Amino acid sequence: MVPLVLVQMAISIGRRQFIAALAGTAAAWPLVARAQQHSLPVVAFINGGSVNGSARDVAAFRKGLNETGYVEDQSVTVEYHWLEGQYDRLPALMADLVRRQVAVIATPGGTQVAPAAKAATATIPIVFGVGQDPVQLGLVASLARPGGNVTGINFFAREVAAKRLRLLHDLVPKAVHVAVLVNPAIASIAEPTLREVQQAAPALGLQIQILNATTIGEIDAAFATFARERPDALFVAPDAFFAGRRMQFVTLTARDRIPAAYANREDVAGGGLMSYGTDLADMYRQVGVYTGQILKGAKPADLPVLQSTKFEFVINLQTARALGIEVPPAVLSIADEVIE
Repeated sequence: MVPLVLVQMAISIGRRQFIAALAGTAAAWPLVARAQQHSLPVVAFINGGSVNGSARDVAAFRKGLNETGYVEDQSVTVEYHWLEGQYDRLPALMADLVRRQVAVIATPGGTQVAPAAKAATATIPIVFGVGQDPVQLGLVASLARPGGNVTGINFFAREVAAKRLRLLHDLVPKAVHVAVLVNPAIASIAEPTLREVQQAAPALGLQIQILNATTIGEIDAAFATFARERPDALFVAPDAFFAGRRMQFVTLTARDRIPAAYANREDVAGGGLMSYGTDLADMYRQVGVYTGQILKGAKPADLPVLQSTKFEFVINLQTARALGIEVPPAVLSIADEVIE
């Protein structure tokens, strides 16, 4: 539709002048749109994993923003940074974000990211999602009164490791030798997870073999040992890098016919056997809500750290059938979701 002011111009200046004026105005419209987009507040979303398989989590984060009235690319710009386990990229990334003075730094799903963000700035608001105690990590003074420029969501990663191991045992009761894969680069997750699993294993009659992997090649190397040692099942520790290698795990466990237990639902949706852990989509949504509230003027110091209370036990029946596992009815009855 031609603006009324240009119609009036056409009447007063004639056809040729009108066309020239219209062309000049049309050329200016994209510039105005770009200027408006550049003027939107910028949220830096940083995750230690990979974009692959993260669509559900990103959608949940956007949903949280929407609940506070913010729509991506309309009222807020979100920059997505996926580290893929390469945490050495953090110093340069944080320095750039601080230099540009982004509005909020959101760090759901990456234990090393939130501390790096806090170390980089004491003024830019930070909203974290971490699986460890944020007080012990030095992120906040207390859950009720965070203080400073940092707040967020505390979800439970290591505390549910023992129950995940028990569910794996219930699902594969004949399993005795269980390989436990951890990422030693994230000691705050790896060490407590191993303690939980090692304490729970004797009561279940399980023998634990610990394997380490910090790179794609080391994941392949860990699976290479299975050809010799043939574990009955695999327990994958919660880790953002492992989550980003979802298809690698699915491919290797299918090749070697190994039942595997994970922390996240998405690993099971992608072809893993089972998972038990925090409903991470809800955590991402809550991070989005807090991010939106801060954009609207709330102070991180006034937003208490929330703790996730939603957990989910998910089974992939198609994978179970492929592995020749008959899922006991009692186990099926307690599953929160069964993927056919």
